[in-house]
Amino acid sequence: VLAIEDARFFQHGGVDYKGVIRAGLANLGRVKSQGASTITMQVARNVYLSSEKTFTRKIYEILLTFKLEHMLSKDQILEIYMNQIYLGNRAYGFSAAAEAYFGKPLKSISIAEAAMLAGLPKAPSAYNPISNPKRARSRQLYIIERMEENGFITAQEAAAAKKEDLKIRSGPDNTRIHAEYVAEMARQLIFTQYGNEAYTRGLNVYTTLNAGEQEAAYTALRRGIMDYERRQQYRGPEKFVVLPTAAAEVEDAVDDALANHPDNGDVMAAVVLEAGPRKILAARANGDNLEITGDGLKPAQSGLSDKAPPNIKIRRGAVIRVVKTPKGAWEITQLPEVEGAFVALDPRNGSIRALVGGFDFDKNKFNHAAQAWRQPGSSFKPFIYSAALEKGFTPATVVNDAPLFFDAGTTGGQPWEPKNYDGKYDGPMTLRTGLAKSKNMISIRILQAVGPKTAQEWVSRFGFDAEKHPAYLTMALGAGSVTPLQMASAYAVFANGGYRVNPWLIAKVTDHKGRVISEVTPPTTAELPRAIDARNAFVMNSLLQEVTRSGTAARAQGTLKRPDLAGKTGTTNDSVDAWFAGYQPTIAAVTWIGYDTPRNLGSRETGGGLSLPVWISFMERALKGVPVSEPVVPPGVVNVGGEWFYEEYARNSGIASVGLEEQQRSTGGP
Repeated sequence: VLAIEDARFFQHGGVDYKGVIRAGLANLGRVKSQGASTITMQVARNVYLSSEKTFTRKIYEILLTFKLEHMLSKDQILEIYMNQIYLGNRAYGFSAAAEAYFGKPLKSISIAEAAMLAGLPKAPSAYNPISNPKRARSRQLYIIERMEENGFITAQEAAAAKKEDLKIRSGPDNTRIHAEYVAEMARQLIFTQYGNEAYTRGLNVYTTLNAGEQEAAYTALRRGIMDYERRQQYRGPEKFVVLPTAAAEVEDAVDDALANHPDNGDVMAAVVLEAGPRKILAARANGDNLEITGDGLKPAQSGLSDKAPPNIKIRRGAVIRVVKTPKGAWEITQLPEVEGAFVALDPRNGSIRALVGGFDFDKNKFNHAAQAWRQPGSSFKPFIYSAALEKGFTPATVVNDAPLFFDAGTTGGQPWEPKNYDGKYDGPMTLRTGLAKSKNMISIRILQAVGPKTAQEWVSRFGFDAEKHPAYLTMALGAGSVTPLQMASAYAVFANGGYRVNPWLIAKVTDHKGRVISEVTPPTTAELPRAIDARNAFVMNSLLQEVTRSGTAARAQGTLKRPDLAGKTGTTNDSVDAWFAGYQPTIAAVTWIGYDTPRNLGSRETGGGLSLPVWISFMERALKGVPVSEPVVPPGVVNVGGEWFYEEYARNSGIASVGLEEQQRSTGGP
C-alpha cells in the first residue's frame, strides 16, 4: 500500500511536498498518472469529510491532515486507512478484501495477492480482479515494481510474485440485496440499545425484511425515478477532462476521471472518446468501450446540438452517465436530482417488509422513508372521509363539487380560493365518486361539516402528529406533514380492519456464537389497539377500492387484475410531491417522489403518473401467489342498492346532501 499510495508516508508531515512535485512532473510526461494525496490526506477526505468537490473542502482536508498528524501516530493513521478504505465487492478494509477476493485471512496472503489488493483504493471498480482481471493484473505488476524500487521486496521476491498464479474468487457477490438505508436504520437501533458494544460483541442482527420484496422495491423505485429523469431537460456532462492523444495514456486518464465519479448502481459513468450527432463512443472504468446510437442519444439531444452551450455540449473528455436498456443497447442519461422513497409493511403486525430511503445511499444518505416530512396532498383525504363516516356521512351522501372562496376573516390569514386539480367542477356527486375522482371541493365541504378540530383529533388515531396537521380547512387537501413510513402505518389501519400498528424492523439479535439475545414475537390482532371501528375500516376499504377500480388509480386493478387492491393517489400544490399509498390486506405500501428542496415536478406530473407505477411494479412481485382476499362484512354494516351503509343510516340512504344550498340559490332548483 505504501509503495503505490504514499512511499514517503513515514517521512513527511501529512502533505508530501516532494511527492507533489514528483507527481506533477510525472503527470506532465504522462509516465504513469500519479496522485499527490498522501495516506493522511485520504483518511481526512474519506473518513471525516463529505465528498463534495469544493475549494473550501480542500482547505478543510489539508487542515484536518495536519491535525491528524499532530494527534495520532503514523501507525494509528495507517490503521484507520487500512481498516476503513473501500475496496469494492462490499469490502471495507484490507482484511475484508482478503476474504472477499481470495477467501483467506489477511495474514495468509502472499506478496502477489497483497499487490493485487493494494491496487484497489485508487479505483475499486477499475482494478477489481473479479470484474476487470486484465487491468487489475496490469496494476498489480506495476505495484510489484514499485515495491522493488522502494526496497520493500528483493528482486527475487518481485520476480516470484509476478509469476504467481492467483486464485481469485469467481464472480461477483450475487447474494447482495440493496438495503443500505435499512442497514443504517438497524445500526442506529442497535447502537441505541447496546452502545459501543454494538461494534465489539460480534452481534448478528436479523431484520423483518423480505429479500425478494426489498429487491423489487429497490428496482421499482429506481426505474420510476429514471423514467421521470428521461422526461427532464439534459443538464450536461458532470465534468470535462483533457484526454491525451496517445492511446496508451488514455486508459490512465479515464481512470483518473472516473475515480471521482463512481458508478451509481446501474447508472454508470463513462468518458466520451468521440461525439457526433449520430454516435457517441465512450470508455468505462473497466476498460470497455461502448457505442451509443439511435434512440440511445435522444435523452441528451440538446447536448449534441451544434448550438449547445459549452457546459452542456457533449464532446471528447466529457464525463457522462449511461444505462443499459432492456434490449441490451446503451442509452445516455444523467444522475437524477429528484428523490424518492418506498416502504412496505405487513398491516397485520407492523413488520417492515421493504424500505428504500432514496435513489441511492452512496449519493444521498438521508432516509426519505423515515425522515422526510412532506405534504401528503390528496393521499390524506381518506382520513378526513373516515372522520365523516362517524358524523353520519355515507358513501352515497351527495356533496356539491362547486367553486369555493374563503375571505381572510374565515381563514385567519390570506383569502383562499381552492381549485380542483383539473380546474373543472362537476356539480353534485356522491362521496364515493368524489374520492375516486379526488375532488378537492368535496373534501373541503366534508371537512367543513365535520369540523377541522374534530378531524384533527380523528387523524391522530392513525398515528399522525396532531400538531403537524393544524385544524384549518387546508387539512382537507393534505397541507400537513407526514413521512412515508407514517403513511404506510396509517393505511395499514384500513387494511387490517381498524387496528393501529407500530412499524418494527429488528426481529432477532444473536451473539457471535448464535445465542439469541433478543427476539420479537409479532403481535396478534387481539394485542393491537383499536384505532377505528371495524365498520369504518370496512366502508373506507370499499371507497379506496373504488379509487383503484375506476378512479385516479384505476391502473392498479387494470394492471394487476385483482379486485382486492385499495389506495389513494396524492399530488400536492404545484406538483411538488407525488404519492401513492395503498394496500392489499397482507401488505400496505407507499411511494413518494419529490425534490429535497421542494419544487415543481412538472405540470403534468401526478401521484398517479409518477408514484403509482412504482407501487404496481412492487405489488406484482409481492402479491405473486397470494390469493385474492374477500372482505368479511362486520356486524352493523348493510348493503342497500349496491352501496354500503352503517345500519342506523340505511333508512335514509343517500338522502343527505352537503353544499347544495349554493347551487339551489344560483339555479333556482335542486
